Amino acid sequence: MSSLKLFIHPLSQPARAVMLFCRANSIPHEEVLVDLVKGAQHNEEYAKTVNPLKKVPVINHDGFFLKESVAILRYLARTFPVPDNWFPKDSISQAKVDEYLEWQHLNVRTFGTLYFAEKYIVPRTTKQPPNEKRAANFLKNYITVLNQVETIWLKDRPFVAGQDVSIADLLAASEMEQTVLGGYDVKEHHPKIKDYLERVRSGLQPHYDDVHSTLNKLALKMKATK
Repeated sequence: MSSLKLFIHPLSQPARAVMLFCRANSIPHEEVLVDLVKGAQHNEEYAKTVNPLKKVPVINHDGFFLKESVAILRYLARTFPVPDNWFPKDSISQAKVDEYLEWQHLNVRTFGTLYFAEKYIVPRTTKQPPNEKRAANFLKNYITVLNQVETIWLKDRPFVAGQDVSIADLLAASEMEQTVLGGYDVKEHHPKIKDYLERVRSGLQPHYDDVHSTLNKLALKMKATK
């Protein structure tokens, strides 16, 4: 019997995308929590047996280990019987998914992660306040790429790669949801992205809310303490 394990944590944006893909497509799997908050990804055993890069997500499919979320999502879409919209077999449609994935890595993901890390991770790991000047610069760049999402990637289509939801949307949504923990909720500042995220969310319920539940609880807790 085939065995699929996901090494994940719900506060990892790419890990959430992989979790959401498997849950939404009813792919039998086991989720193995790697507690990033406690630094479990740095454990010698994890680095030795799962991922020497000390990150999540990672999958173990019948003894085949694969790291990096984009590679994982492409592999899962090709390996399991899922609807074609996720990673289309048609060359042009598939290229449109890849186009967004290649762009996002150095844009939405880069600046969103840098902002989130400076505002949320740094204070909790160093016990020092964030560098607000650096955070403001990251946020400025993040807003620029979000505006590009609205004016280019969502200009004339409901999803970032076309007319149907794809693996590109899982990664896009997971990144855009994350920065609420840094104090910037994209849904409050970018109405077109707000509508887009609701389309992704509504089409993937109840899995979308389940996968983002830890993030949303932390966000509510932060708002309550302000």
